[in-house]
Amino acid sequence: MQKRKRASIGKADFVSLAALDEVQYRLDLVNRTFKKPLLAGWQGGLWAEQLASFDQTEDAETLDVSSKTHDLIVHGMSLHWSNDIVGQLIQCRNAMLPDGLFIGVMFGGESLQELRKVLAEAELQFYGGLSPRVAMMAEVRDAGQLLQRAGFALPVVDKIELKASYENIFHLIRDLRHMGETSALHLRKRSFERKGFFELANELYKQHFSQDDGRIIATFEVMFLTGWTPHESQQKPLRPGSAKARLAEALSTIEVPLKD
Repeated sequence: MQKRKRASIGKADFVSLAALDEVQYRLDLVNRTFKKPLLAGWQGGLWAEQLASFDQTEDAETLDVSSKTHDLIVHGMSLHWSNDIVGQLIQCRNAMLPDGLFIGVMFGGESLQELRKVLAEAELQFYGGLSPRVAMMAEVRDAGQLLQRAGFALPVVDKIELKASYENIFHLIRDLRHMGETSALHLRKRSFERKGFFELANELYKQHFSQDDGRIIATFEVMFLTGWTPHESQQKPLRPGSAKARLAEALSTIEVPLKD
């Protein structure tokens, strides 16, 4: 909450705006009119402004939602903050009508990979050890399993990757503060850094991840978790061995049996 109170999303809204464009693109593809949509999450009011027709609820550990009420839920850029992502997903599924659409948006594991590496290298050189600094985030290959564990049908996970350039590491950290995305890890280091630590990290950043003009690069990976609440009208996977045609015949090729 302290991070969010100090945030100023309007000064660093490029990630959320790109994510909102992707959400709208996905909704356009569905080609369905949703009568009871819900927005869950927090992004300094930006998402609430863009999705003003949605009902809204904060991304508390226990969501303030009623059972089987909504036909669409968009969880906007908050799942990576949750202590229990599966719990959040299950609560969303329980709040949805059958054949309802869920779209969860969150930072993925490649986000801030450059910052993570240079802070680790700087800390090893400066202190001779490591401490938690950048929160771990889910990988794309894991996110689909989270949807399945929560009971969603037809799970799909995809991502976009944004590259931002900064004059130095201090400008990057300033943007993270504006986003409300600086570290809130319980085990993070609480004391002030010794003089020169971030100067060293900045030099390492420029050595490893800079452009020709000397500006540093930061990666923001945004994942989109899409799933449907189960309904009898949805497609079902066929039983293994029930195919009526051989793939080899369709491809006009020779089928080679695998060895035992």
